[in-house]
Order: sequence, then structure tokens, then C-alpha cells
Amino acid sequence: MVAVTDTEVFFTGFPGFLGSALLERVLARGDGPVACLVQSQYLETARRRAQEITAGIERVDDDAVRLYEGDITEPDLGLGEKSLAGVRELYHLAAVYDLAVDRNLAEAVNVRGTEHVLEFADNHDVDRFHYVSTCYVSGRYDGVFTEDHLQEGQTFNNHYEESKYHAEVAVQDQMDAGLPATIYRPAIVVGDSQTGETDKYDGPYYLLRLLLAQPKWLSVAFTLPGSSDAELNVVPRDYVVDAIDYLSSSKQTVGKVYQLCDSAPLPVPQFVDVLAEAAGHRTVALPTTKPIARTVSSRLSPSLPLEPATLDYLDHPTRYACPQTLQALEESELEVSPFESYVDRLVAYVLENPAIGDEPMI
Repeated sequence: MVAVTDTEVFFTGFPGFLGSALLERVLARGDGPVACLVQSQYLETARRRAQEITAGIERVDDDAVRLYEGDITEPDLGLGEKSLAGVRELYHLAAVYDLAVDRNLAEAVNVRGTEHVLEFADNHDVDRFHYVSTCYVSGRYDGVFTEDHLQEGQTFNNHYEESKYHAEVAVQDQMDAGLPATIYRPAIVVGDSQTGETDKYDGPYYLLRLLLAQPKWLSVAFTLPGSSDAELNVVPRDYVVDAIDYLSSSKQTVGKVYQLCDSAPLPVPQFVDVLAEAAGHRTVALPTTKPIARTVSSRLSPSLPLEPATLDYLDHPTRYACPQTLQALEESELEVSPFESYVDRLVAYVLENPAIGDEPMI
């Protein structure tokens, strides 16, 4: 067995969108070198991204990012003969994020994959475990969902939500058993608030691309009976990365859950209006029922940028609050920018980069 003893930080989820940005922060604060578990199909992308990251940070060696081929769906993470004996801190970001994901795939990656990473953490007796969950472990909880909520008897919009719920339950069970962990629950993550950059057009981007596929002088958007009471809670990538970077660097956050959400999100109708205005489209809301909207979306999805699973968020009953996060970030000056303040950049990025798709990294 080959032992690697000088790599104290271990990452899953690189070279993903959040994982890449967070890895850069970890290296910049001097916590490297970092070992990254990478699936074989993403090795070349990971090599390029690792080179770009290390080249942009002073006093960081070219080998500060060590790539190890593997897969969280395998019990030993697919590491084979490699043993990362010196790992003290672990960041688990790897997951399949796809609202229409198949149940078996969601369970294999998000649930059993997380269980395998937890086993790795236990076998290596890590000093710190960081887990990126999602606010939407709430499912369709009817009310205000905070960091103190988890097992509330909720139903779920899709297999993605349910699998992330079961994964977080597993993490919290290990926390109760003594694992020194911190859980981060982002809301719906969109592009960077400064550049608009993203690597995947999903979630709210389906709404935007549906508008862009229609005439500017008249575009149609669905509105459901519960839309006026629902909120779309989105946060830009840079806020999520800034917050995790700040919270993960403190020992005071061990044993805590932090929801990285917008405390003042827009109601769905206003969100659509803001998106349409930024895109320069005159929009008409078409009142309909969810079954009709789902049928129409399914029939149009081959020709238009639609995902029927997103309809469930147009009448999503849950509201998110983050009192623990706000308290922990009080001295950091970090806060969520209003969606209206950066939506123009998101739209501009989509217009300038039409080839980006909605395929998840699996």
C-alpha cells in the first residue's frame, strides 16, 4: 500500500463549480497541500484547473494540489492501494445536483457516497469534517425552516432533495456520535455576483432561458396558484464560497449547521419580473395549474430550455431563515447581495456563453 503522509487536507467535489473556488481559498490561507479525489473522466479538467489555481496564488507550489483518481460511490473511495495517512481535515462537496435525477443515481452518489466519505473520515480519525448540504433538505416543509430543523416529516419535490436529506441525516448522526463536523446549507446557488460566471444553467436559469427563447416584445411565464406566496431563495457563488471559507477557518463553528440563504428573498412573481426586466423582455404571466404546466413543459422540453421539475419551486411552501449564520458572520461583513443588484451580470453571462448546458457533474 502506498502511503501519502504530507497531505493534511482532503477534498471531494473538485473540479466542480463550488469545489474549485473553495479549494483556491483553502490554499490561499495556507492550508495545503490538498489531496483531491477526482473521477477518471474529470482528471484532465482537474489538472488544468489545479494549474490555474496554483499559478494564481503566491508562495504556493505547483504540486499543492494532489489529484487522486477515485469515486465516492465505492466503499474505499476507489483509492485502491493509495493510503492518505496524514489527512486531518476533509471537505465533502461531491454530489449529483440535478432536480430530475434518477432515484438510484441520487442514492448511490449523494447518500451512499456520503456514507463512504464518513467511513473514510472515521478510519483516518480526521480533526475536522466539512459537509456541503443544501437548504432544500427541508423538502416541502410548510413554514420557516432554520438551522435547527431537519427531520420534520417533510415530503420532497424530487429525488435530489430527498437524497441530500438522507445524507445530512447520516452526517448529523455521526456528529452526535462525536464527529467534529460543520454543515453548510446553501440555498439555490447561481453565478458569481461580480462576473456572472457559472458552469451550469439549471434552476432559475431555466426561467431565464425560457424567456430568452421567446420574443422580447411578449414572453410568457407560468404562474401557479401558490406562486404569490412562494419565494425563490437564491445566493451567488461568491457569497457561498466566502461564507464557507470564513466559517471553516474557525474552531468555534464545529458542531454547527449554517444555512447560507437570503434573509430577504423575492417572491416568485417579483423574481420573474426582475429577471425579465434584466433580459429586456416584456412578460405576461400565464395562470395555470401545476398538472397542466407540467404536461406543457414535458412536451416542450425537447425544443425549449425547460425542466418540468423546476415547476415545484414556483409554489414551494418553505421559507428559510439563518439566525445562526447571521450571528456567526456578524464580524465578517459578509452578507447576501440583493438579487436585483447582480441579475444583470447573470443575464449578460448567459447571453455571452450560450453553449453552457445543464448537465450535472456525475
